[in-house]
Amino acid sequence: MTTPNPELAHGTFTIERRYDASPERVFRAYSDPIAFRRWFVDGEGWTIHDWTYDFRVGGYAGGSFRFGDETNETWFNDTEHLDIVDNSRIIVSYVMGRVTAAGKERASASLATTELVADGSGTRLIYTEQGAYFGGDPRQEIAMREHGCGEMLDKLGRELKERS
Repeated sequence: MTTPNPELAHGTFTIERRYDASPERVFRAYSDPIAFRRWFVDGEGWTIHDWTYDFRVGGYAGGSFRFGDETNETWFNDTEHLDIVDNSRIIVSYVMGRVTAAGKERASASLATTELVADGSGTRLIYTEQGAYFGGDPRQEIAMREHGCGEMLDKLGRELKERS
């Protein structure tokens, strides 16, 4: 259940990256649960409490995590894979929010589309997110989400370089 917040903001953003890797390799970084966890989930300073990854249409991905020490909030991400076209497209819906003593307090709900387009010997990745943000300061949440997604796609680029 979501705690009512009188403020609601809708936001759409698109982030593009070019990787020196084939669409098949980029897609594999999404479909392989170990590779995906390396660039999407794990990170310095993060504590992962639990994580599940079922990469198929209708499959669930998600878990709970915290940045920093025990005084910081624990967050959750609940994702459903809506559409997967090998080496071309991944569409998910996901909810993020805080884990509280009362349960999950939702902060946003999003639809995210990842497109992989061959670009010479590499791949142009186009990530588009449409979201409803209703936790904290919703307008600030949109900018923070776009920044965070950009950082994740940079981590994907490092994953592709390191594991070429």
